[in-house]
Amino acid sequence: MNAAPADQIRLLEVQALDSRIAQLDHKRKNLPEHAELERLGADLAQLRDLLVAARTEDGDTAREQTKAEQDVDQVRQRSVRDQQRLDSGVVTSPKDLENLQREIASLAKRQSDLEDVVLEVMERREAAQARAAELAERVASVEAKVAEAEQRKSAELEGIDAEGFTVAKERESLAEAVPADLLKLYDKLRAQQGGVGAARLYQKRCEGCRLELNITELNELRAAPADTVVRCENCRRILVRTADSGL
Repeated sequence: MNAAPADQIRLLEVQALDSRIAQLDHKRKNLPEHAELERLGADLAQLRDLLVAARTEDGDTAREQTKAEQDVDQVRQRSVRDQQRLDSGVVTSPKDLENLQREIASLAKRQSDLEDVVLEVMERREAAQARAAELAERVASVEAKVAEAEQRKSAELEGIDAEGFTVAKERESLAEAVPADLLKLYDKLRAQQGGVGAARLYQKRCEGCRLELNITELNELRAAPADTVVRCENCRRILVRTADSGL
């Protein structure tokens, strides 16, 4: 295959643009914000689960507290009625009086026990409320970090996409000036060689595989006409000769 030296040099410019596009793609996929958002998302999901559990516990203990307070109120009311009966003098039988007094004492003990239950439930509820408040603050903090990271990611992607669009347009324009057969070979090699289809020969070294050419290969390149499209014997990429090739 033959191509004017200027077209071969132009192919190196296309390669540089393709390399930049690949760098931008890599940068887009590997923004630190991606990993940061993944970590924050996991933290946020865990915190939200804990917050739901704390609020559920708050609701459960609220109902438990209401039930315990109602039990206390019922015992208190019954105790008040019994005390009123005792104070009214309606009960005159010594046995009935003894039973009534015993019941009042039992109700007092029952009321005291139930009030202890109320206090214990209230303590658990206060702990659940404090835990829920703390978790709500932590959720809000992580949500703010997520929003900030999303904003940074969007700004980074916007910049990458803008540069990528500019580079792609430049590449398209430049590639149109490269002979079709040369460009076809280049694209084929680029797909096979990890994104690099053409490399400069610089100081007797292929910049594609970074290997120095031996004397036989160099002599063959010296003898080849300037418009001959040559390939690196090591990596098989298109090897573009320039004034700095060391030939």
